[in-house]
Amino acid sequence: MSRYCPFLPSTSLAAFAIAATVLMMPASVLPVQAQATQTAQQATLSDTAKTEAAKPPAAPTTGAGSVAAAEPSGPAAQRSVTGKAIDKAKEVAKSAADIFSRVPCLPPKGGAKKMGSLPRVAGKLAAGEPVVIIAFGSSSTAGFGATSPEFNYPNRLAAQLHRQYPTADITVINRGQGGEDAPEMMKRLQTSVIDMHPDLVIWQVGTNAVLRNLDPAETIKLVEDGVARIQATGADLVLIDPQYSPRVNERAESAGKMINLLNKVAELRKVGIFPRFEVMRDWHEKQAIPMDNFVIADGLHMSDWGYACFAQLLGDDIIRSVGQIKLGVNVPSNVRTYRPM
Repeated sequence: MSRYCPFLPSTSLAAFAIAATVLMMPASVLPVQAQATQTAQQATLSDTAKTEAAKPPAAPTTGAGSVAAAEPSGPAAQRSVTGKAIDKAKEVAKSAADIFSRVPCLPPKGGAKKMGSLPRVAGKLAAGEPVVIIAFGSSSTAGFGATSPEFNYPNRLAAQLHRQYPTADITVINRGQGGEDAPEMMKRLQTSVIDMHPDLVIWQVGTNAVLRNLDPAETIKLVEDGVARIQATGADLVLIDPQYSPRVNERAESAGKMINLLNKVAELRKVGIFPRFEVMRDWHEKQAIPMDNFVIADGLHMSDWGYACFAQLLGDDIIRSVGQIKLGVNVPSNVRTYRPM
């Protein structure tokens, strides 16, 4: 990308001046000057690297375990890959905690507390094998409303899982497409999800169907088909229902039907469901958090805080579920519904 650089002429004059000065310097001074020049070049490169790092990532893919994999190895690496992964996890933890400094992220008050199970993910973590998680959905999966890709929910979730399992190779892939719902998602289910051979699929669905006045029953038929296809691959699955927000609440009857039908699918197919609508309503009605703290001005999409708390509670559930399986806790097959604790 081209850049306007008005300082180039003066830089050139400075370069000639430095060259002339170097020619007049004694040989013993030259190494010092060379070192200073190299330091200046490194500083310039560092500034360039910072500029590049500030750009959004080319692809919405986050590898929670890829941080460790990208570190150098061999004699040049002073510390182990594990140690560096832990340090990175601490940095991410600090970043994640900052957003909750004013308004803490608390679990819902009261309500049912049922746990699900993620046997595929738990088994792979226990065996030290790589884990691939697909976040599948629409704009709230893509992260519309977040001020940075770092703050969308899949990236937040990846960071949390990496803090919990710092040496594990966990990759979270964002497959959110704004404006879509079940009809459009089913068209790309094979290429966006199944072909990636995921161990866990987190499927956010239903909001756009509500906003479009689509028949919830027709949407659920497609969701059931999609759930069956995902389960056929052996992947674990968690459904995410619509968000509690002004624009969704304007269509309360349709939203209620969608949420009830999604819960029935989860119960019938024995898959997890994270009750996002219930969780967000709890923030507002029971925790007295103003709506504009977790929903942006468009009345629909979540804010940085909303995405962060949603990801935190979802991640807590996943970690507990994995812990149950790894500890050998027998979770009945008919108890697969997520309820944040």
